[in-house]
Amino acid sequence: MSARNSHANKAAARERLREERERQAKKDRARRRLIVGVSAVAVLAAAGGIGFAVVQSNKPSHWESAAEAKTVTAPKNTSGTNGTTVVIGKDSAKKTLELYEDPRCPVCATFEQAVGSTVEKDVEAGKYKIRYVGATFIDNGIPGVGSKNALSALGAALDVGPEAFLKYKSALYSAEFHPEEKNDKFAEDSYLLKVADSVPALKGNAEFRKNVEDGTFDAWAMKMSEAFDASGVRGTPTLKMDGKPVTVQGTDNPPMTVAEFDTAIDAALKA
Repeated sequence: MSARNSHANKAAARERLREERERQAKKDRARRRLIVGVSAVAVLAAAGGIGFAVVQSNKPSHWESAAEAKTVTAPKNTSGTNGTTVVIGKDSAKKTLELYEDPRCPVCATFEQAVGSTVEKDVEAGKYKIRYVGATFIDNGIPGVGSKNALSALGAALDVGPEAFLKYKSALYSAEFHPEEKNDKFAEDSYLLKVADSVPALKGNAEFRKNVEDGTFDAWAMKMSEAFDASGVRGTPTLKMDGKPVTVQGTDNPPMTVAEFDTAIDAALKA
């Protein structure tokens, strides 16, 4: 091989090497730009995610929104501001028994299981009317939303009719369906509908189901809860006859047996 050819080959080799280095340098620069771009997007995405999380955490919950609602859909068979006056019974009954209950309250369940049917019979006989005031304070003491959700479902039952309301309330408090206080089963619409299947007027009732699942009366339930809070009553069950406490004689305790209830009611009716 001549010196000339050797020199030309070396020059060509150097040129190829230079071109290869330039191509590699371009690839490296492109890779760095891509990494920087992806990192920037990741940072922005992370920042956006954090921002979204902060916004979401600051948004009011569903029930907080319901409590603040300006427009309240009240069930049929109600009266008063936001429909929070619920009175059931014959117009001819001269006295009204006020009944304050929280759906999750275990003592309310004991009261209803023992005395509930007696109350229904008395109301049907025209002995007195009942005014129901629903509470939701147990949701605060034992975190959950079951009291609120069940109260809304009671509103859906009241929308069907007073008898459906009383039967559904009885079913919710029954030994079969009332959960332990710490078990927030009433938070589940499916469970509330299961309980409703035991009430003839509610079983298969499409409108009732829709109102429960759509939360039609959620805002009403919160207004009812506010009415309870404003009443000054601090525990459930609480009974009053025309504003005066109905208790076991000589105590501040509600009557928890039929005998105690009959005695206390007879005294209240005569007062």
